[in-house]
Amino acid sequence: MTTATHLPAPEAVEHKTAPWLALLAAGGFEIGYALSVNGSEGFTNPLWSTVAIVFFLFTLFFLSVALKKIDVGIGYAVWAGIGAVGAALLGPVFFDETLTLAKAFWLAVIIGGVIWLKLADSAELTPDTAPA
Repeated sequence: MTTATHLPAPEAVEHKTAPWLALLAAGGFEIGYALSVNGSEGFTNPLWSTVAIVFFLFTLFFLSVALKKIDVGIGYAVWAGIGAVGAALLGPVFFDETLTLAKAFWLAVIIGGVIWLKLADSAELTPDTAPA
């Protein structure tokens, strides 16, 4: 008995990868947005406020691009997770904030959840709907 291995076509892999790269970019811009909003001191600092607005526009653009191909529940959770973890890790670097062991543990839980959400959207775990 032989079994055929189904390998996705390169364009199918690119089709699945591009939205996740856009979502990763959106998450990076979300981190920048969160940090710059903090630096804007309630939008009273014009430079930080302008930076926050720019990051906000970029994060929304890339999130909307990603959500064309990624389910909104998954995409939003991953985007928010990346933003939360990134802001929590970089907040102590740029501002007078602390990162305790308990915070680090729960951030690790968020990271684990984001990874599992990505795996749940992978081709290996998604049922194939194309006819054989």
